[in-house]
Amino acid sequence: MKLLFLFVFSSILVFTACNNNAEQSSATAETKDTVKQEEIKIQVPNMVCYLNVTGKDSIFLKTEIFPNVVTGSLKYKFYEKDNNNGEIDGTLHGDTLIANYKFMSEGVQSVRKVMFLITGNAATEIYETTESKETVFKKGTVLEKISCPLE
Repeated sequence: MKLLFLFVFSSILVFTACNNNAEQSSATAETKDTVKQEEIKIQVPNMVCYLNVTGKDSIFLKTEIFPNVVTGSLKYKFYEKDNNNGEIDGTLHGDTLIANYKFMSEGVQSVRKVMFLITGNAATEIYETTESKETVFKKGTVLEKISCPLE
């Protein structure tokens, strides 16, 4: 009788353990599927490019606009001066792009804040200056919207 009891008890333990493993495997598989589905979501940015050419000088801005961040590149090419070439990372505040510009110039990497007013088919550079203890924003170079070149 004890032998029969041990056999039945052992069988129940083995069945319960196997059943729990199957349920855990199923739950793990569902969790992995859920994670994989979330990882598949890809955000495609709205890419817009702007250019200003004045004589032998040019400024090129490429923006990649995501729902909550703007990335891209900014290139200043001024005749007989060192070029600035780098990346932007910022946000849109209404029609104003405020970004950090990380660039190389004269072999040195630097970072500075850049701002552009985005309106219609143009991006106007904005400068922040201090005049008589007040911060003043001045409009600078206007870049016209262009088709983005294939890179």
